[in-house]
Amino acid sequence: MLLTVTTTRAPATDLGYLLVKHPGKVHSFDVPTGTAYVMYPEATDQRCTAALLLDVDPQRLRAQRDAFDLGQYVNDRPYAASSLLAAALAKVFRSALRGASKDRPELAAEPIPLEIRVPVLRGTADLATRLFAPLGWEVTAEPIPLEPEIGGDSHYLDLRLSGTLRLADALNHLYVLLPVLDDAKHYWVAPDEIEKLLRSGEGWLATHPDKVLIARRYLAHKRALADSALKRLEIDEPVSTEEESQLPVARRSPLAEQRRDAVLTALHDVEAARVLDLGCGGGALLTALVKDRRFTEIVGCDVSSRALEQAARRLRLDQLPERQRDRIKLWQSALTYRDDRLRGYDAAVLMEVIEHVDLPRLPALEAAVFGHAKPRAVVVTTPNAEYNIHYEGLTGMRHSDHRFEWTRAEFQAWASKTADTYGYRVAFRPVGEEHETTGAPTQLAVFEGEA
Repeated sequence: MLLTVTTTRAPATDLGYLLVKHPGKVHSFDVPTGTAYVMYPEATDQRCTAALLLDVDPQRLRAQRDAFDLGQYVNDRPYAASSLLAAALAKVFRSALRGASKDRPELAAEPIPLEIRVPVLRGTADLATRLFAPLGWEVTAEPIPLEPEIGGDSHYLDLRLSGTLRLADALNHLYVLLPVLDDAKHYWVAPDEIEKLLRSGEGWLATHPDKVLIARRYLAHKRALADSALKRLEIDEPVSTEEESQLPVARRSPLAEQRRDAVLTALHDVEAARVLDLGCGGGALLTALVKDRRFTEIVGCDVSSRALEQAARRLRLDQLPERQRDRIKLWQSALTYRDDRLRGYDAAVLMEVIEHVDLPRLPALEAAVFGHAKPRAVVVTTPNAEYNIHYEGLTGMRHSDHRFEWTRAEFQAWASKTADTYGYRVAFRPVGEEHETTGAPTQLAVFEGEA
């Protein structure tokens, strides 16, 4: 599965700075379905081409699929560009997608001549033109013929795009529209996909003549998700005062739902497949994790055996097919003690957990989770004490079992110190509706360790 990006803007080798990949090297990246490689088949001052090659591992691909049918073994996924290639692009060219370049920031903001080629892509020439031409691309989509003895054209295209655009815009077009042309996703489409669509479609999707088609195909024909995305696109467009009063009022999701979705988004951002839900309680987050096929191994841990029994009932473990059940483990474990079973996972989640730990015991939890288990990423959520003034009638803390509740400054100080101690970097996100002075009701931190 191949995609190439070429520029002729001299010096053309500056493309390496924009992609943050040196033209003189072959770069490899492990992705959930195989290995992605970035290489430069040509790199001169006059012309430079970067190639993204995705080598799909059939065994890993089978783990991503849900159906017990022949399609697990005979399919075009390793060869035709699809959401697999889009996901690899998002991981490998993360900075370029954001339009960020430490070494050439002015070039990242400048439209440059670009040529894109995707040699094998499922779709029609007409649809490819409808999708890319309104975005400023000159489109050449040639159907790939079948074997001579069969005759006629296949369902696949050799797609070539040329135009003068910012590299970030070009990559975001590809990230969204490759799965749209293919009309399939290799993973479970959850509500967080709306945010990805709107983020990558910023500045062009709202005005695209086929935005309805794009939203529906990108969101796997899930009508509720597509309608929500389209409604947000309409609301984000400038409107007059008269029009504002006629806009539909969107349902405000409960904070628990927003928190769960924020955690899922964070796990997707760090590309976790094997996940620990530490302090899982009755299994609210576990239920959402199980529905998402990107999570290949899910472990719920709690000190309470009763909570684990509730989680098992909520997940209906005794009714699940064996393959589904094998993805899930429920372990009794105290988070303030080291547990060797918890080592080696992609990510751990502490969702509304740390505030239930006595402050003198918190260093033990830090040592057990960040120091001993040491997952590649840790996602932590906790209440924002500053926001409590907005809860009418609330005196004290939000829950009778909370040992403390932190302000944003206190949480960030703790998280930064913990990150420094155990070799992580940390970033913060608000969860829920933000107030200009008190912030959001929930605060979230994403810790990422060395790859």
